[in-house]
Amino acid sequence: MSGGPAAGPVRDPGLQPERTRLAWRRTTLAATVAAVLAAKSALRGGVSVSGAVGGALCCVVWLGFLALAHHRIRLLAAFSEPRALAPRHATAAVVVTVALAVCGAGLLL
Repeated sequence: MSGGPAAGPVRDPGLQPERTRLAWRRTTLAATVAAVLAAKSALRGGVSVSGAVGGALCCVVWLGFLALAHHRIRLLAAFSEPRALAPRHATAAVVVTVALAVCGAGLLL
């Protein structure tokens, strides 16, 4: 009979935090490419007011996604055991991703 508390299995995250950080970096790169292509299509055929506004909106949404991704990457690097993505951050990531897609589609139409 031991006097210590019963120890459960210790979780070894292995390389999972590193893979998750790399996935966020790849997603950020993909969002960057989408924003650049949206800006390029906005400037195609000359500069118009709607194209400039759409391009600027794409850039603002991209900056929002970049801030979210950077925050998540820093959190993953700060702790040895990764914390779950907060629901508000997950919702924000979905919103800015959909907003970037809508802005890009709006520029193409």
